[in-house]
Amino acid sequence: MRADDINEIIRITHLYARGLDRFDPKEALSAFAPDGAWDASAVGLTRYEGHEQILDFFERDAQAVDKQFHIITNHVIDFEDDDHATGTNYVFSEAEMKNGAAIKAIALNEDRYVRTADGWKIAERIITGLTTPQMDGFDA
Repeated sequence: MRADDINEIIRITHLYARGLDRFDPKEALSAFAPDGAWDASAVGLTRYEGHEQILDFFERDAQAVDKQFHIITNHVIDFEDDDHATGTNYVFSEAEMKNGAAIKAIALNEDRYVRTADGWKIAERIITGLTTPQMDGFDA
């Protein structure tokens, strides 16, 4: 049933955010397919591909950030077939870095999702700013 698939996809996007905000890189990573990609190059960061690169970034983020939050909302999900979907959602994030910098981003996540043996996962997340991101001092 599509409603169950939609709920599972929304849940993994929320697990991603909760993992980041609880400084639990492995929980954040659990939202991604093993060969998934996380791309925030449009907001001045980098593209990471595969669990190893993504986890490395999430671990560096957890070490560099003092406090942060991510609110993810306005999900729109379209199914290509039973095992592939695309979607968008908005993210509002603020952080206080351990180096004293204040970070703020309001962005659009453009996602591709894939059903795996472990359920739905993010195959690719491309993050683009909806407003000008404030990233000066982000050092992860």
